[in-house]
Amino acid sequence: MFTGIITCVGRISRGEPRGDGLRLRIEAPGFGMDDVGLGDSIAIQGVCHTVVEKDDAGFEVDTSRATLEVTTGLEAGRAVNLEKSLRLSDRLGGHLVQGHVDGVGRIAAYENVGGSWRLSIDAPPSISRFIARKGSITVDGVSLTVNAIEGATFEVNIIPHTRAVTTFHLMGVGSRVNLEVDLLARYLERLAAPPPQDGA
Repeated sequence: MFTGIITCVGRISRGEPRGDGLRLRIEAPGFGMDDVGLGDSIAIQGVCHTVVEKDDAGFEVDTSRATLEVTTGLEAGRAVNLEKSLRLSDRLGGHLVQGHVDGVGRIAAYENVGGSWRLSIDAPPSISRFIARKGSITVDGVSLTVNAIEGATFEVNIIPHTRAVTTFHLMGVGSRVNLEVDLLARYLERLAAPPPQDGA
């Protein structure tokens, strides 16, 4: 579990084939690996991964072909948002994030609106029903508040600090982004669905 508060931007230095997926090496000298153990979870561009190797300069994870097919931004050479998993003693600065990407969106507009940046993002229609005005959404691992939504397009605002310490300063119109809807929306859909029939 994560909070969507990015603590470091790293870079994927290589991706080596392993089985049906890749082993990724992430260089992150400013991340602080002293409190990270093998088997710990780290969100990379909003995607939960398990640490399989580490040193002072970074770490390695395995990612499956299935994950690569439903996410974006996990290619060698890419700058990536990083967050360590939530500890029970941590402050919840963003919202509860699982690191399970629901779909890939595309930035439709990216405007400087005088001190902040307004992003319009086209979401896959299959997940747009879970996005609500003033609700939470995770974009490339960053916890954001939805300011408006029309159809499958929603808007968020990026303050200068968030833009500076994440990969948002590298993005523009057309950039693809990982989206994770609010955890509560998923459960509300399940609760609202008709109960399964006995024997089904």
